[in-house]
Amino acid sequence: MLIRLATLTDIPPIMQLIAEVVPVMIAADNFQWDNTYPNSQVFENDIALNQLWVADIDGSIAGITAITTDQSPEYADVGWDITETAIVTHRLAVSPLFQGKGVAAALLVQAEVVAINRGIKVLRIDTNTNNHATQKLFPKLGYQFAGEIGLNFRPGMRFLCYEKKVH
Repeated sequence: MLIRLATLTDIPPIMQLIAEVVPVMIAADNFQWDNTYPNSQVFENDIALNQLWVADIDGSIAGITAITTDQSPEYADVGWDITETAIVTHRLAVSPLFQGKGVAAALLVQAEVVAINRGIKVLRIDTNTNNHATQKLFPKLGYQFAGEIGLNFRPGMRFLCYEKKVH
């Protein structure tokens, strides 16, 4: 498995991955994503900012994530100091064809590498309350549960926040 920065040529397979993942999420009552978000413009923007990473397995895009410093203002609701720079993982997705193979964990380890390389000591992530897979994964990787929030841009949904400190 190769973890690398995404390029614009990765957009079609990334959008295919999203098309495969969204129905699985919806079937599990997780309505965090739909046919409007995330879209190719979101990923093109991530690529322009050098913050979209892919897990490449034998030439196939097995998973993706944006590794950013973008914190939602609502993160303050769990007591986090959002003026403190943190690496924040967004848009984490793994193709159903590659689930259970450590792809999400490898992408989250890449977030730690980015944090350490940039001298940032805090990693943060949130997930929909109905995303049970990530709720199991994050603590296994050393993330501590911090609380539950709503996000203004996703009304009616609740999100669980997790944080990890690195040295």
